[in-house]
Amino acid sequence: MSSSRHLAREVALQLLYRYDAAKQAGQSVPSSSIEIAQDLSKHFDHFQVPEGVREFASFLVAGSLMKAEKLDHLIENHASNWRVSRMPMIDRNLLRMASFELLESQDIPVKVTLDEAIELAKQFGTADSSAFINGVLDSLQKERGKITL
Repeated sequence: MSSSRHLAREVALQLLYRYDAAKQAGQSVPSSSIEIAQDLSKHFDHFQVPEGVREFASFLVAGSLMKAEKLDHLIENHASNWRVSRMPMIDRNLLRMASFELLESQDIPVKVTLDEAIELAKQFGTADSSAFINGVLDSLQKERGKITL
């Protein structure tokens, strides 16, 4: 299960990055849950994403997109002197996704979510990404019980 969840997080991060890049370029991105589901289905079929990965990846992508405004506000509150719009694209999308997972997946231990986010930051981010991601998520998880999306 954990390796399929890791792959789901990787797929979700890549999709969120793609949507963010498209938005930055002035292109339209799926915004309703139906548009998101249709786009994810096409993506999964095209890239032959395994069935066991699709559900969790869809949960992370749809939740991160639908709650992006609230997530960005939370991230900025926990990232001292950083605006989400100024963060590297990988970092901001990884923070959105991991923050959503922290707040909405009570069945996943906090340590697992943090460790996975740090690993993805090391894999896809800059040399500073993992420490930055760790700091923001560690701060956010301390208030986890008081935050609702």
